Amino acid sequence: MRLLVALLLVLATPAAAELRGHGGPVKAIAVSPDGAHVVSGSFDQSAILWSPARGAAEAVLRLHEGAVDAVAFLPDGRFVTGGEDGRIALWREGSGAPVRVFAGHEARVAAVAASPDGQRIASASWDRTVRVWAVETGEARVFQGHTENAVNAVGWTPDGSAVVSAGYDGTVRLWPLAGTPRVLAEVGFPLNALAVLPDGTVAAAGAEGTVFLIPPDGTAPRRLDAGTAPLITLAANRDGTRLAAGGIRGSVAIWALPEGRLIRSLTGPGLPVWAAAFAPDGVLWTGGSDRRVRRWDPETGAHLGGAVTGPEEEAASDHPGARVFRACAACHTLKGDSANRAGPTLAGLFGRRIATVPDYPFSEALRGMDIVWTRETVAKLFTLGPATYTPGTKMPEQVVGNADDLEALLDFLERETGG
Repeated sequence: MRLLVALLLVLATPAAAELRGHGGPVKAIAVSPDGAHVVSGSFDQSAILWSPARGAAEAVLRLHEGAVDAVAFLPDGRFVTGGEDGRIALWREGSGAPVRVFAGHEARVAAVAASPDGQRIASASWDRTVRVWAVETGEARVFQGHTENAVNAVGWTPDGSAVVSAGYDGTVRLWPLAGTPRVLAEVGFPLNALAVLPDGTVAAAGAEGTVFLIPPDGTAPRRLDAGTAPLITLAANRDGTRLAAGGIRGSVAIWALPEGRLIRSLTGPGLPVWAAAFAPDGVLWTGGSDRRVRRWDPETGAHLGGAVTGPEEEAASDHPGARVFRACAACHTLKGDSANRAGPTLAGLFGRRIATVPDYPFSEALRGMDIVWTRETVAKLFTLGPATYTPGTKMPEQVVGNADDLEALLDFLERETGG
């Protein structure tokens, strides 16, 4: 187990600025009940506790062996993180170590949610289960019923009497703490996100680009159409009058409820928005593949922090390979060290043996491979895909299918990494 808590002093920027510090896509965001803190989880295996008032990080927390996919605050200001390693950690502000670690899931934890009274934590996992944990004892109840391999989202009914979940099997399910589980809705396509409104209505969204508003009595859902792009995050404000849906193409749709009127579409740098959360004052926080945490005024569409910039300056080149490298820039730097990055630095890539960058924690599977990075081996990586060429890697699966694009990427990497 690795644990590191460090102050991110370089981020002492004005309070209105973007929050920068993650070394990989931001996968999860939560805002404390009093609005004094924001916590974000990332593919870089860290969670960052932010002070919005200072526009700076208070602590970088490392415990999980893999991406931090889920975060949530308890009513008392403590917060939880859930990770790719199947563990859930309970943290307290100012503490360098988690208060408690909950273990039991057999696959990644995709979502976590605290009960209204703060006594329980619900978690959704790719092991097909929903679990409810007692905060003070760590005891867990296991709920099974989802039929596909991923339960992606979880929440609590307003009175805390039941948990709601949504998953790859296209169902939204209700799990009473005392009573019989039931299916609230079956939409026919994978679901990625849900949000429970104050009146008990469940908003759910996924691969089709549609938000379903499912009444608590199980009657027919209403549909809010956001286009054809998959939706991957949902958030509702405190009084349930605004609903935000972030998508794979980088925009965030804002609806006024209960009328279901689309009032705004927020546009960022065009990269997936993986996380969204409303603050008590109505400000919307988002995070995505560009590694940044942003805040928005959902009523005006204003980005609170200046112009929205694109991917990293390292990819801001007129070289044709720079465009291909944009997908890599979220996790890798071309120069410098690997500090708080999801992947190792690519500086000095060619001629280097795999898994030998000294400041990056490679998996044992990679350390045992006999690969030296050359044009030919990098080409194989992006032709066969990381899972095939380097099994055991945590690198997201991706290939470059166009031969000209691959040659441009290799030329760019040779030029930018020192040949």
